[in-house]
Amino acid sequence: MSDLEDDEIPQLSAHALAALQEFYAEQKQQIDPGKDDIYNIGIIEENWQLSQFWYSQETALQLAQEAIAAVGEGGRIACVSAPSVYQKLREMCREDFSVYIFEYDKRFAMYGEEFIFYDYNHPLDLPQRIPAHSFDIVIADPPYLSEECLRKTSETIKYLTQGKILLCTGAVMEEQAAELLGVKMCTFIPKHTRNLANEFRCYVNYDSGLDCLI
Repeated sequence: MSDLEDDEIPQLSAHALAALQEFYAEQKQQIDPGKDDIYNIGIIEENWQLSQFWYSQETALQLAQEAIAAVGEGGRIACVSAPSVYQKLREMCREDFSVYIFEYDKRFAMYGEEFIFYDYNHPLDLPQRIPAHSFDIVIADPPYLSEECLRKTSETIKYLTQGKILLCTGAVMEEQAAELLGVKMCTFIPKHTRNLANEFRCYVNYDSGLDCLI
């Protein structure tokens, strides 16, 4: 190649090159996040086609703390379609409980053996290593505000739990939630990172610390 041809090759400015390097670094972080960041809420972006809306940091922390208090030392926690709570539990770096994430989105398979592929349309299609009534509490957030989705997710919840249930869903589902799971609405109001059109609430079937909040 001649010197003339070399001169004609476009050259990036220092500013453009720095911006490009920053972009590549962000892409690498999304594909291969560091160990310290792997449990950050938002490390996996919301997919609205899957009706994914992540909890705020404050709500995820409150629900995680509630779950830990409910199960006690050595307890087992199932997060069904509630990845933000799973991430917050794991972010705490505590080893006095175990937790699994039941999720349709296979991007969460990055969490290894704690990831259980879950499709609410097949509520009891679970691996053999997940026996019935093997969790002290089930935290569930059905992806859709419909009677069908709640009914099918309820089958999963009742299969997994030894008794305690923490359900997060729309306020409009209060009656159906009570009928299907025997849960009551809490005073605590969960928040999301984005403002949703539908009012969300928490429901439990046990004496919960969430009722003590304003």
